[in-house]
Amino acid sequence: MPVSAPWPAEPPAVPPDGGLTLLVIEDAPGGTLSGPRMAEMTGTAEGPVRIRTARNLTEAERLLTDDVQCILLDLALPSRAYAPGGGHELDTLRQVLRLAPRQAVLALTAETDAARAAEAVRVGAQDYLFRDELDGRVLSRAIRYAVERKRADVDRRQLTETRLRAQENARLERGLLPHPLLAGSELRFAARYRPGRSRALLGGDFYDTVRTADGTVHAMIGDVCGHGPDEAALGVELRIAWRALTLAGLCGDELLVTLQQVLEYERADEEVFATLCMVDIAPGGRSAALCLAGHPAPLLVRPGHAPALLPQEGGGPALGLLSAARWPHREIRLGAEWSLMMYTDGLVEGRVGAGTRRLGQEGMIELVARRLKEGLAGEELLEAVVAEVRALSGGDLTDDLAVMLLARG
Repeated sequence: MPVSAPWPAEPPAVPPDGGLTLLVIEDAPGGTLSGPRMAEMTGTAEGPVRIRTARNLTEAERLLTDDVQCILLDLALPSRAYAPGGGHELDTLRQVLRLAPRQAVLALTAETDAARAAEAVRVGAQDYLFRDELDGRVLSRAIRYAVERKRADVDRRQLTETRLRAQENARLERGLLPHPLLAGSELRFAARYRPGRSRALLGGDFYDTVRTADGTVHAMIGDVCGHGPDEAALGVELRIAWRALTLAGLCGDELLVTLQQVLEYERADEEVFATLCMVDIAPGGRSAALCLAGHPAPLLVRPGHAPALLPQEGGGPALGLLSAARWPHREIRLGAEWSLMMYTDGLVEGRVGAGTRRLGQEGMIELVARRLKEGLAGEELLEAVVAEVRALSGGDLTDDLAVMLLARG
């Protein structure tokens, strides 16, 4: 198994003159791997090869600077020259690999010891050479091949780690998205979510829906100011806290007071705030209580009526702005058949065309009404609305966007 060592961010770069710096570890000055003889053998290489020699690991560590690209280690030399007290030659190689995680390593051995040479590569060396074939062309080619192989190994390792990290992050972010708890309810649920950050799965917007034991369906959507990973993490914390508080029996103003305390404890900056829209739909589904904390009012759709926003007046400030704030609720008549669309400002603040005009709530209402006339509902309605909003803005939105739909009948 290759030695475990911190993986280098990048191997040493090849100098502009195309030359390389080679560190030779030997225990006998003037031996086969001495500096003058190595320089003579590599004299025909592409670009100069600068030679450094060390008689033990202590000297090698001192000479191992950032400009060293390759290390040549003779496995046939006595291991006591490298490791105090002796030891197996491959133990010495493992020590060299730990000392030089960024450098390519070449193992040198006798042709009769091919098994040990192959084992050296399995331990972590980039390649091996036989002493009998050591000449200028072979050595120069082996050095440059080892350096490039090390670079390829680093690139491959980094690519693998990047993919694994991306997959892990994607699984984590998907796991943090809500799964509505509506068992036993006749209401239908649909949602769409698009973060504003490139290549992210989560943004500062959050939403959730749960049904409590008394038959009430509680729905919430919110927006943390900002678009970075800190805001996304805070949005997840607020959503989980809202679900826990709701299932514990809190509602309305009492719940929002507690949720504001969570935000104040968890936010990274005192200027961070969050808007919130909360709807508690009574058992039977014909009425609801609406509570707004600086958030846009939901859109109500009923047969025989034009889509209309619920009342915006009478709400409270966004969470995190006023320590002594209160959030009154308003009773809403829904009727026997309805659809309620809750959304964040990312849906209405996108630009229309290349100018500065925004879609706005009126534009959103017109867009939804047109799609309703086409017979769209539920998932298809949200998909069409979000797609058109993106098309109007000219592509991906810069703000996070969340929209969810609850329907009865």
